[in-house]
Amino acid sequence: MSKYAMNGITLMQYIILIHASQVGTGIFSLPRQLAETSGTDGWMTVLLAWIINCLAGWIMLLTLRKYPDFTLLDLLSHLFGKWLGKLLALPLIIYFASFGLVIMVNSMLYIKSWFLTKTPAYLVVLLFAIPSYLVVRNGLRVQARYIELVFYMTMWMPLFMLIPVGEGNTLFLLPFLKEGWLPVLQGLQKTVFAYAGFEILFIIYPFLQKKKYAIHGFLIGNTLTLLYYLFITIVCFIFYTPDGITTLNQPVLSLLKNIEFRFLERFDMIFLAIYLLVVSKAWIIYISCAVFSTAQIFKKQDHSIFSGIYFLFAVASVYVMNPTWNQSEEWTKLLSKAAFGVMYMFPVVLYIYVRGFEMLRRGKTG
Repeated sequence: MSKYAMNGITLMQYIILIHASQVGTGIFSLPRQLAETSGTDGWMTVLLAWIINCLAGWIMLLTLRKYPDFTLLDLLSHLFGKWLGKLLALPLIIYFASFGLVIMVNSMLYIKSWFLTKTPAYLVVLLFAIPSYLVVRNGLRVQARYIELVFYMTMWMPLFMLIPVGEGNTLFLLPFLKEGWLPVLQGLQKTVFAYAGFEILFIIYPFLQKKKYAIHGFLIGNTLTLLYYLFITIVCFIFYTPDGITTLNQPVLSLLKNIEFRFLERFDMIFLAIYLLVVSKAWIIYISCAVFSTAQIFKKQDHSIFSGIYFLFAVASVYVMNPTWNQSEEWTKLLSKAAFGVMYMFPVVLYIYVRGFEMLRRGKTG
């Protein structure tokens, strides 16, 4: 029996966790970033990035299924020894912790810009931290239930993007590959931050109850993200002119401003307030991965104290730095570079090492 069986998650929760970790604030600016590099062929970049992510996740799971009950720290300790394994796990823990903080900071900046303009930044983050702590401290099963509930509650939200499409022009998408494949390939770097999230497989895989469906579940979760990004990107490309979309920092939010009802004028503000629940799923998953791995390093079963320390540190950091949009963008660029290594390079290197490790061990026993 797996030592994580009491905190196990279902296949559906596993799928939604993967999808939820990928969808956050990155969607607001993704269409503009793709338009700047790939033009209106940016939707092809989204498809190509999905293929690459599926391959990277498949390689990751090929490694993990050899050690079905090992978390990231367990695996690294098994392969490299106790102390070196902990040392190698530290950069990944920092990566998870930083990603969670940046997502919270981005969300705080949106809330301050649209709702609480005069509220100090650290107070907004504190409002995020209190309910998040109550979810994170209770383990992965509770987090999975919360994320599953939010997923079902917010499934309707993308459908409202269809309302302004009638004012758009599908001819903006033509001709396909107007400048060849090079701009499409160049746009891949813009999708790294948006697609980041499936690296949580290193943490959540041991908790999956039906591991024989792990690859199927990952592909479904990643495909849900593809459909979400593809839909939003195409809608924005149809609504805005090819040159006009590049002048908007957050074209998705600008698009929502065009949605009005007789009984509701600022639908965009209502949408953003509810969308905060969607974004909270992403930072909760990343923070959970960070504090759970930290607790493992210190051999603690209960990670609630580390959760509290993390959120106190997050509030204190925002209080000291008082981050701006420019700082947030710089942090996002740095994390995108780190995500490239964690999502694409690390799984390949680890898989090659594991194959060599297994061959060496069989050679010694033979």
